Amino acid sequence: MKLPGRLKVRSMEGPCGRPRAKGDETRAIPGKARMEGALKIATYNVNGVNGRMPRLAEWLRETAPDVVCLQEIKTGDATFPAAKIEAAGYGAVWHGQRSHHGVAVLARGRAPREVRRGVPGNEDDFRARYLETEIDGLIVASVYVPNGNPVPSDNFDYKLEWTRRFNAYARKLIDSGKPAILAGDFNVVPTNLDIYNAGSWRFDAVLQPETRALHEELLAQGWTDATRHLHPKTRLYTFWVNAAAFQRNAGFRMDFLLLSPALVPRLREAEVDAGYRAREKPSDHAPAWIRIDPVRG
Repeated sequence: MKLPGRLKVRSMEGPCGRPRAKGDETRAIPGKARMEGALKIATYNVNGVNGRMPRLAEWLRETAPDVVCLQEIKTGDATFPAAKIEAAGYGAVWHGQRSHHGVAVLARGRAPREVRRGVPGNEDDFRARYLETEIDGLIVASVYVPNGNPVPSDNFDYKLEWTRRFNAYARKLIDSGKPAILAGDFNVVPTNLDIYNAGSWRFDAVLQPETRALHEELLAQGWTDATRHLHPKTRLYTFWVNAAAFQRNAGFRMDFLLLSPALVPRLREAEVDAGYRAREKPSDHAPAWIRIDPVRG
C-alpha cells in the first residue's frame, strides 16, 4: 500500500474541549478510503512499544490487521514511535504515560478519530488506561485495567475503584446503541478455564472474587467476549509470565475483545497469535484478534 509521505498533526484541543498536554499529538495518514470487506481487529499488550517495535512491526507486516489496540506502551506522548508505525503502514492515536501504562489505537492506512481518553468519575486520575476512537462508524476502545497486586493493598483498592468507573461508562456506551468494541488487557481471569492452574494463583488480584464479579457485571450489560463466544470450551491463553511458562503452556487468558450486541452476528473468527510469544525479545502477552463483517454507515 502506497502511503502519503507527510504526517498530519491534528488540533491541539483534546476531546470534549480539554487541551492536550505538550507533545500529546495525534498523527494521521490522510486520504485512505473506507475499509472494505471483513475487518481484522486485534489487541496487543506490547509491554513497552519502543523496545518492542521490531516485534510489533514484524507482526503487523505478517498478519495485516486493520485495527490494533495496544496496551502498556510505556512511553510519553512525545516519544511514541509514530514515524515507525507509519512506516509499517499504520496511522495512530495514543494516550501515553512515561514508563507506565499507556494505550494506543492503530488503523491501517490512516489514523482513527479520537473520541475520548480516560474514564469519567475521578478528575484526579490521569493514568493512561483508556482511549476511545471511531473508525467508519465503529467505536473501538483500547483498555488497560489496573493489575491490582498485591492483595490487599492500595493498588487493589484502585483496581476495584477504576473498574467500577469503567463499568459505569461501558453501560452508557452500550446503552447508546453504537456498534462498539472494548479491546485490551482486562487483568482478570474470568473462569478457571482461562488459566492453566487457578490454585497456584489464587491469591493474585486477577483471580479475586471481587475482580471476577466486576467483570461478570460488565458482561451482564450485554458485552460479548468474542473468543469465548466462538470457543466456549477451549483453553486459549494470551499471557505467560516467562519463556519457560510459555514452553509448557502455563498461561492466562486476560486479553479480550468485547462486542456490543449489534456486532455479535458479524463475528466470523476469534484467535490468538500465540506463536509471537516465542519470538526474540517478545512481550509477555500475545496478540488476540477477531474478524468481523464491516459496519455499514
